[in-house]
Amino acid sequence: MTSQIAARVCAALGFVVLIVVVVLGLFVTGPDVVQGEYVRMIFIHPAVAWTAYSGVGVAAFASVAWLRTKKASWDHLAGAGIEIAAVFSFLALVTGSIWGRPTWNSWWQWDPRITSTTLLFLLCLGALTIRRLDGTVEQRARRSAVVVLMAAVNVPIVHFSVDWWRSLHQGRTLARRDTQISGLQLSTMLLSIVGFTLVFAALLIVRARTNRWEDEAFDGSLGDAVSARRSEAPTSTSSLAGSV
Repeated sequence: MTSQIAARVCAALGFVVLIVVVVLGLFVTGPDVVQGEYVRMIFIHPAVAWTAYSGVGVAAFASVAWLRTKKASWDHLAGAGIEIAAVFSFLALVTGSIWGRPTWNSWWQWDPRITSTTLLFLLCLGALTIRRLDGTVEQRARRSAVVVLMAAVNVPIVHFSVDWWRSLHQGRTLARRDTQISGLQLSTMLLSIVGFTLVFAALLIVRARTNRWEDEAFDGSLGDAVSARRSEAPTSTSSLAGSV
């Protein structure tokens, strides 16, 4: 019940914050001198990428915790985190492509950050695919944890790729000394990150709880099947003896 209340509170607060971001981003802040109206993507794209990072970070932490403790709750959290990361890494690619079309005159470039983000998305999908393969819950969790940790290693590569290689992307916005984003525009961008983080927290709680229910249902159905099979064994044995 406590987790359900927490999820609702985070979702409600996130919704309110994002409504404020929409108002500020569309109607209060002005267009950019260079990018014009497309600069408003800065209120979406960085927050989406941040949420993808957060999902991988939570999944990696939970995976390590599961490897150490073997507690099912950590595996449920890892599954929730990597699922959210998959969705938001894909959205990062989509919003980046929309932003790149007017600025680079192309929907797609094999830029270091785009390439590494694509790899991150594929690793997240790989972890989710492994979680659906046949095997015990423990086998699933162990295999998924390995791929999740690979995705976690890739996150710094995505983030620092603009510094390590020649890239069409501008440098990290808040790390640049010559950054021109400030005032209300900067506040709105940071507020969008807060809003997406709250939504992320709500989704994480809901998906972790759903993963727990799915495992409980699987364990219950498996137990029922084993019990039914065992109840059939004496009947089969007696029938065989009678026929002899």
